[in-house]
Amino acid sequence: MSDSPSIYFQVTNWLKSTFLGTKPEIPASSPDVATFIENRYLLTQAQRDWLIQEFSSLQKQNTLLQQSLREQQTQTTANTEDLFLELLEVTDALEALLNYLENNPDPSPEFCQRLPKSVGAVHRKFLSVLSKRQVLPIELQSDQPDFNFCRVVDREIRNDVEDQTITKIVRQGFLIGEKVLRPTEIITSKSEQS
Repeated sequence: MSDSPSIYFQVTNWLKSTFLGTKPEIPASSPDVATFIENRYLLTQAQRDWLIQEFSSLQKQNTLLQQSLREQQTQTTANTEDLFLELLEVTDALEALLNYLENNPDPSPEFCQRLPKSVGAVHRKFLSVLSKRQVLPIELQSDQPDFNFCRVVDREIRNDVEDQTITKIVRQGFLIGEKVLRPTEIITSKSEQS
């Protein structure tokens, strides 16, 4: 137990010198240890000033962080609203097509001729909404699968192409920035088995 005050003062002196930048007030082996323990919670004016300055600095940082968080939340809300408004435009275009088909069970040949173009316009609008948010279709660079971007969902026997050649894209893949959001799903060829 006689070592306890010594260890206590060593730690206290180290903390004060490290964090407060003050010199130890009393050596660990001083005979005046009892008096020091009684006064250990008294702060000098310099220590009080330093603590007030640090507290003030922390309050300013806290205020700035709260303001930054509010600004980020406002921006996120605005971005979300923009996304929903753009998606509603796509929904409106699809709804117009569906309403026409519902009200005209026997659509005119002109409508049937324009239908692929109309659906294509809706598709392009939707891809535009995605691209504004850096969600882009994966562009395959060759007819050989790159498994960083592709997932084989089926194989088909084909003797007219090399083995493991992409024969069909089943579902388009997308990147968000540099990350694969969804891989392109493909069918690849395989040679006829004996």
